[in-house]
Order: sequence, then structure tokens, then C-alpha cells
Amino acid sequence: MENFIYSINVTVPIFLVMVIGWGLKQIGMLDDHFVTVCNKFNFKVTLPVLLFRDISGVDIRAVFDLQYVLFCALATTVCFWVIWGGAKLLIQDRSLVGAFVQASFRSSAAVMGLAFIQNIYGQSAMGPLMIVGAVPLYNIYSVIVLTFEGQGGDGEKDTGKIKTACVNILKNPIIIAIFLGLVVSLCKIQFPVIVQKTVNSVSQMATPLALVAMGAGFEGRKALAKLKPALAASFVKLVAQALVFVPLAVFLGFEGEKLIAIVVMLAAPTTPSCYIMAKNMKNDGVLTASTVVITTLLAAFTLTGWIYILKCTGFIG
Repeated sequence: MENFIYSINVTVPIFLVMVIGWGLKQIGMLDDHFVTVCNKFNFKVTLPVLLFRDISGVDIRAVFDLQYVLFCALATTVCFWVIWGGAKLLIQDRSLVGAFVQASFRSSAAVMGLAFIQNIYGQSAMGPLMIVGAVPLYNIYSVIVLTFEGQGGDGEKDTGKIKTACVNILKNPIIIAIFLGLVVSLCKIQFPVIVQKTVNSVSQMATPLALVAMGAGFEGRKALAKLKPALAASFVKLVAQALVFVPLAVFLGFEGEKLIAIVVMLAAPTTPSCYIMAKNMKNDGVLTASTVVITTLLAAFTLTGWIYILKCTGFIG
């Protein structure tokens, strides 16, 4: 019950912030121009700063576990390619493929995930290590699928799309921030207090701004028209991936904090940054926003269910 109450306390406020954004749009305080500018600002500034702060603040050398990082990376990789292949075969509307794939495999590991782990174990070492194994790949794979499936590039040859994807990966602010965070952590660079406080202030804007913009840009009627793919993406995100890889993680001997971090990686809600990237790379924002809303609401039940099962079976304390 304690984990369920915590999950509710984590997910419901996030949903309510989106509702506030939607309400402000309805009364005319926010408009489409605000949503566009806010999405660009989040993509290029606040989200990169947030990830830089989370990774640079952990002593990667002290907690590094190669087997664990490789498992997180391989699970993310398999999920991505299987989901993309399945989406290409099963989704008739080609304009939805990129948004569906990204929303199905990309978790809110850096924001909601760390909070969930810390609630159970206190200060987390395995959470940031999971981020190192998964989050760079989240962004690289998202750039790839959104580049190839994005609208407006249908006439571009595959070689051109590969080049565009590589350029987008190298230019991606989130990937750059993760790389810089790793450098700072590995080199044990210490910034002055004034710099640390500035970074904290900017990073704290990331999630609220992303949620307000998502709520303001949410289009209810269009979302209802795409409810079936959104529900399918939500099932993959919250249930299907964990059903495959959590038993494998148990078989490999992961337990306790490591196993919780893996569950969060596989079954946490779709991250709001999916919406920002989808909009910025000309993919379907409505499907993405709908999946974020659905997974955020249902995660309180599904994540609690996973934790309950693992506690009953004795794999976590």
C-alpha cells in the first residue's frame, strides 16, 4: 500500500500539471506560439541541463558494473528494434510509426524513475548507472526512428536519411549533455557553488515546463482518433517489455536496487521529452502526448504491481 500511495503521489501531480497547461490554453492565456517556443527551449536547454546534472553528480567509477550497464543497453536495444519492426508491419498509417516506436520504448527514467528508486532505497547508485546504460541509447534510437519516419522527408534516399540521422545524433543537445556529464563525473570535476545552484535552477524547470507545454498542446479530439495506437503503445511500455526482460534479469542474478532500476527502465511511464522530440522532428505529437498521459495515469498501478510481485517472490527486500 505504501508503494501504491507513493506512486499515486508521483504520477497524479504530473497529470495535474498537464491539466493546468490544457486549462490555460482553453482560457487563452497560452497559445500555439508558446507551445512551440517552450518545446524548443526544453529540448535545447532545460532537459540537457537536467541530465547533465544527474549524471555528473554521480561517481560513475565507484559504482560502475559492466554486466549491469550492458544488460540495460542490450535490453533497450532489443526493445527498440523489435518494436520498430513490429510497428512497420502492423501500423497502416505510416505517419504514426516514429511516434509509436519512441513512445513505446522510451521511459521516464531520469525524472520519475530516479524518484521511485530513491523512495525505496534512499540515495540511489544504480539509478544513475541505469541512466548511463539506457538513456544515451534512448536518445540515439529516438533520433534514428524519428529521422527515418518523420514527415516531410519521404523523398529523401536512405543514404541521405542515414547521414541526417548521424548529424542529428551528433547535434542532439540531450546526447551532448549526457556525454559532458560522463566526462565531468569521470574526471571528478567540481564546479563552484554558484554554478551548481544555477544548474539546479535550470534543471528544475525541465519537467514542469514540458508538462505545461504538453497539456497546452494536447488536442482531445485528435487524441480520441488515435486512442487505439496510444493504448497499444502504453501496453508495450508498461507491461510487455518488463514481462520479457524482468525474468531474464532475475535469471542473471540481479536483485534489490539493481532489479528495481531495471523495472523502472522497462516499465516507467513514457517520458515527456518524447513529445518534445517528436514535435521538433516532425513526427506525430498527438499520439505521443496521448501515450504520455495514459502511461502516467496507469503507471501508479502497473509499477506498484511489478514491485509487489518482486517483493512476494523475494527478489527485492
